[in-house]
Amino acid sequence: MIYLYNKDIFYIAEETNKMTKQVRVRYAPSPTGFLHIGGARTALFNYLYAKHNNGTFIVRIEDTDIERNVEGGEASQLDNLRWLGIVPEESVDIGGPYAPYRQMERLSIYKERAEKLLENGTVYKCFCSAERLQQSREEQKAAGVAAPHYDGTCRTLTQQQIEEKEAAGEAYTLRMRVPEGTTYRFDDLVRGNVAFESKDIGDWVIMKTNGIPTYNYAVALDDYDMEISHVFRGEEHLSNTPKQLMVFEAFGWAPPQYGHMTLIVNEQRKKLSKRDETIVQFVSQYRELGFLPEAMFNFFALLGWSPEGEQELISKEQLIEQFDVQRLSKSVSMFDQKKLMWMNNQYIKRLSPEALVELVLPHLQKSDVFPIQPTEEQLQWLKELALLYQEQLTYGAEIVALTKHYFEEQVVYEEEAQEWLAASETSVIAEGLTTALQEVTPSSNEEWKQLIKGIQKQTGLKGKALFMPIRILLTGQTHGPELPLVLQLLGKDILLKRLAQFNKVTI
Repeated sequence: MIYLYNKDIFYIAEETNKMTKQVRVRYAPSPTGFLHIGGARTALFNYLYAKHNNGTFIVRIEDTDIERNVEGGEASQLDNLRWLGIVPEESVDIGGPYAPYRQMERLSIYKERAEKLLENGTVYKCFCSAERLQQSREEQKAAGVAAPHYDGTCRTLTQQQIEEKEAAGEAYTLRMRVPEGTTYRFDDLVRGNVAFESKDIGDWVIMKTNGIPTYNYAVALDDYDMEISHVFRGEEHLSNTPKQLMVFEAFGWAPPQYGHMTLIVNEQRKKLSKRDETIVQFVSQYRELGFLPEAMFNFFALLGWSPEGEQELISKEQLIEQFDVQRLSKSVSMFDQKKLMWMNNQYIKRLSPEALVELVLPHLQKSDVFPIQPTEEQLQWLKELALLYQEQLTYGAEIVALTKHYFEEQVVYEEEAQEWLAASETSVIAEGLTTALQEVTPSSNEEWKQLIKGIQKQTGLKGKALFMPIRILLTGQTHGPELPLVLQLLGKDILLKRLAQFNKVTI
């Protein structure tokens, strides 16, 4: 026999309790929604821990909340995890030796084990109606009970009473008979020693009237059956841990080690909520905006974990190598949007020209300014355009606003450009540009430089007095990339139309 002692808890675990030295961790989302920031971080930390320890990362689906499950929720979780680079060895879609990985496909397992607990008295049948339970909660609140819990009405029913209620067709749940006078302690991998008193918990439901298990019961059985060694999850699950320990204790199993990560807060240091409209919440939204998975992987890894040293741009391989649970933060983690933008920009700067085109192309096509089936010549033009803005691009969709003026014949002048447009020198420059473009067709960056030099000699203007009016006349903007490169991409025909537009405006 293997004897396990955990502070005030003493119990015996059979040698067949599947204790294993291999690291096995899991991410177990509910398909009641799509992959969001908190879920992505949870999955990532489990993944990093597994990879750092040559262990196994699995994804299973907790789909027992059937009324709240949403169409596409499971697919969103799996697809966006893989997009981030968080790839499981076992999951609902690829299978594995511990299948099935969906809770609704494991109902017979939960039922069979619940019957065993019922037979030995660990759980009991509760016939209390929802109305009766609500009334009890209200009475406890009125009496000043801080944490209302089940009052034990059915805990002492006699066998005869149970049989009478069943004969009358009364529905029942199965409740865990919480041990009295017990302290549940565990060494949290993030928080250290944590303790819960059984008197503060109350007998809780393990099986609902419809035969579907509750979360705390099902998750404990799943963790045991799938030989989960460590559980990393958000701190909102901390209060669930003693209930899960009760299940392990009831069967004589050794529980996994738990680590509860601190909250993610917004820039106002308020708990990040799915209803928080100040922050994009779902991974799919970042993906659609053109954020890079490598940057998101890096950013999420720093939400509650810190590497040694000051380096912030860390590759997936480096994160796996460096990941140490001792460096998990005990303080809240702020979701810094400016830092995410900066980090994504750093990764965009590293992209090859081909990868950069792949990033921006869908956004320009979606905005109907670029062909769905572009020619090689059009793709080459797009590559040159994207390279002009690579240094400042913070996410892919931003290319649309940055390059809008390249796809319009008419120029829209910025407000701060109006003063320059009214200057007499600008009209002189416009006339010189029109004449020059009617005579020549520059086809390279160098030829455009020569054309500008010709305007300089003709007008006697130089520096800002020359370049600012040219930029404003031809782009409507006061700032932008190197001017000859911009003019080369705009092309002679559009430039002449924009000059004609200026002449009509100033006549």
